[in-house]
Order: sequence, then C-alpha cells, then structure tokens
Amino acid sequence: MIVSICVGSSCHLKGSEEIVELFNKAIEENGLDDEVILVGSFCFGKCNRQGATIEVDDDVYTGITPESFPRFFEDQIMSRIRSEV
Repeated sequence: MIVSICVGSSCHLKGSEEIVELFNKAIEENGLDDEVILVGSFCFGKCNRQGATIEVDDDVYTGITPESFPRFFEDQIMSRIRSEV
C-alpha cells in the first residue's frame, strides 16, 4: 500500500508535518513497515480549508487533521490491510 501525504505549502500550514509523524508512529506500532510505503508529495490539487490531503493507493482524502487521524488510520489503512489477508 502506498500512502502519499501532501507536504505542499497549503497542507504544511494545515499540519501535514504532524500527520507524517503520526503515520510513522502508527506504522511502527502496528508492525506495518513491510505493508505501508509512506511518501511525501506536492499538491494533489484538492486543497481543503482544514487538514492535509492524503492519497492511499489511488483514493484521495482531504481535510485530515491530527484529531481525525486515528479514525482515518483505522478506517482507511488498517481495514484495507485486514481485507488483504
């Protein structure tokens, strides 16, 4: 699974750096180093008024904040990994 986090200026100002840190921590805590490839990307052209834009494989999600991250990670990352098993 490839997860791209926008690190462009707009998303950076909206917390993408913290989202990257949260992803790194969650990937490590869940032993997903071999399952998830985390990359930075510049603008996806889907800017939102709050939060960062994240692409999981080919699906784009907007408005991801540190507060919404735990649910996003569970719903979009862990559920996909469980369904691949």
